[in-house]
Amino acid sequence: MAHNGHAVNSALNGVNGMTNGKMNGFTNGLLINQNGYQENDNKTHVLVTGGAGYLGSTLVPMLLRDGYKVTVYDIFRWGINSLLPLAGDPNLHIIKGDVCDEAHLVKVMENVDVIIHLAAVVGYPACDKEPDKACAINVGATETITKNLQSYQKLIYASTGSCYGAVDGICSEDTPICPLTLYGSTKAKGEELVCNVGGVGLRLATVFGVAPRMRLDLLVNDLTHKGLNLKHFDLYQGSYRRTFLHVKDAARCFILALENYDKMSGNAYNVGHESMNMTKSDIAHLIQKSVKGCRITESKNGEDKDKRDYEVSYEKIRKIGFSTTLTVQDGINELLKILPHMSEADVIRSKNV
Repeated sequence: MAHNGHAVNSALNGVNGMTNGKMNGFTNGLLINQNGYQENDNKTHVLVTGGAGYLGSTLVPMLLRDGYKVTVYDIFRWGINSLLPLAGDPNLHIIKGDVCDEAHLVKVMENVDVIIHLAAVVGYPACDKEPDKACAINVGATETITKNLQSYQKLIYASTGSCYGAVDGICSEDTPICPLTLYGSTKAKGEELVCNVGGVGLRLATVFGVAPRMRLDLLVNDLTHKGLNLKHFDLYQGSYRRTFLHVKDAARCFILALENYDKMSGNAYNVGHESMNMTKSDIAHLIQKSVKGCRITESKNGEDKDKRDYEVSYEKIRKIGFSTTLTVQDGINELLKILPHMSEADVIRSKNV
């Protein structure tokens, strides 16, 4: 599934549109950033691919708050607004670039200590719509990173519980994966590449909640939005089990992995909590109780094209010290503060397809 540099560039011709990507210069051990600030270069330098996206725009401010120097590398397909509040931070550097531009990505990887690889075509609808791009980004770009990773560099990868597919019983990291979609299979391949070079793969549960770059095509966010706007709608295959994770807790786990890298190196970890192993009907009932006049009807007359059905154990990541801090109800509550005030343009920008 991996693509070489020429094939990837050909597949994504017309998408790249990058700046020159010049790296910041050094003077007497001080980094001169794009705003003319001088700063000590002893901070751990973290490169975040896809740093302006839903997860990235939540993670980057946490890294800056914790004292890391951060370079965001992103194509900005969804704009740069998510990073505007951080623009004045002297420890933030922003480079526009495509992860499928191998030469540029490899250059940006130089002189960083940690790579957090978030850039991806996310979700089965987006991958089905652009399968070549999904393979090029989710697999090809990940291969570029792994084959150019230096021995001193740490690599943490955003994998997904979609790797499991439909599984009887409870999934642990030892459960054979059986992805049902191109999204799941490309992310599983990327995870394999990362773990084979000693990196860490984080198999995130389905994320939800408010982020600087919003997404409304995630199950909790989507159903809450529909509950507010449609009030009455059908839910298909409500008994299917999913597992959920607030985007802020997902971001926190990347920092945990960075701080516990030696313990976690070479392994994949499920990220979430058993209390959020829930059916789609469970989510619908929470939304109905939270949205006045909302009625979600379970229907047997249609189907959800996403056939994932699984329950997950999070014991392995809990032993490292991770626990969630926000529930699905917390996410619904914050969504209800934001969603009524989103414009039509905001809603369009908040969907990957």
